[in-house]
Amino acid sequence: MMRIQVSPDRGRFALRRGVRQAAGTRPLPGCSALYGTPGGVMNLTFVNEAVAEREHEAADHGRERLLAVLRWLDAQGYRFVTATPGTHARVVKRADRQEARNVRDVMGWSLPFQPEVIPAELFELLRAADALEEQEDGRFKARYRVSSVHDTLFVHSAYPTLAEDSVFLGPDSYRFADLILAKMGDPKPGARILDYAAGAGVGGITASRAATRPYLTQADVNPKALRLAGVNAEFAGLDHQEVEANSPADVEGSFDLIVNHPPFMMDEAGRKYRDGGDLYGAKLSLDWTLEAVELLNPGGMFVMHTGVSIVDGRDVLLERLETDLDRGRFDWGYHELDPDIFSEDLDTAPYAEVERIAATGLWVTRRRT
Repeated sequence: MMRIQVSPDRGRFALRRGVRQAAGTRPLPGCSALYGTPGGVMNLTFVNEAVAEREHEAADHGRERLLAVLRWLDAQGYRFVTATPGTHARVVKRADRQEARNVRDVMGWSLPFQPEVIPAELFELLRAADALEEQEDGRFKARYRVSSVHDTLFVHSAYPTLAEDSVFLGPDSYRFADLILAKMGDPKPGARILDYAAGAGVGGITASRAATRPYLTQADVNPKALRLAGVNAEFAGLDHQEVEANSPADVEGSFDLIVNHPPFMMDEAGRKYRDGGDLYGAKLSLDWTLEAVELLNPGGMFVMHTGVSIVDGRDVLLERLETDLDRGRFDWGYHELDPDIFSEDLDTAPYAEVERIAATGLWVTRRRT
């Protein structure tokens, strides 16, 4: 029987098959809630675990079907490197790219296709995973893309990623993975790893695959991201859990390695996977750094890949890190990884004062004493 644990001080529940926690959620259907103390402490009594169990089993079944898609693609040697949205748009505008011709066109370039273009086995796996959208003209499009990073596969949102809950993977993800491998060192066996703002899970999975018997926690505010990140972690064969959380401070426990790839754009649509808030888009990068380093065990490391607006030659994030990050307790380094990314966004109103957007890396170690 599944157990649902309640933490009354935060209003959290955990679905314990070992893998899911959620913050700020409501009682499940078929469950009653008892509210009780003058101090506002909430006691939830769930009286219909059978309903929750069925929902949990249905979710597991959907994950297994997506896993079957990844395993089929891997067995065929499928590989695809995801480009920037701008590059993707240019490629799919070409006259010979209006309809898919093969599996990479379907699962990588998100092109519409006739069923006979891909093997029947893959078509049925996609259908079973509810991963197909039928178009008005009778053709189909895949709801997801699958990309390869460091020789493992990741399922993420199809192009274009316009929805509020899109799960993004792109060139930043490759830089992030490379930064982690360059800076993480050799964690102790059994290391506890946290990937906050996990998205498709690239950071935590990359780190965990390079470690010995790690335990990975994937945390994100987006339930859709957690679902796909969990599928990707399971495909990679990792021991892991998924935690729904609004910030690193919402994640319980301490960690030997924390990796983070926060949203860093000033997004006019306010999409959570893209918008980094104030400070020219760097506010989440700053806030989550200051929260995450407090979760580190002595000797533990935090690694972040982000983007920063350069205003009048100033790195607005670095300026704040130099004043807000305690050098008495933490050793840290910072490096500009790419001086010019997302240049097309400089044409938009929020970037009127910005010279360029730079990709940057930050690594922080908590001192042992």
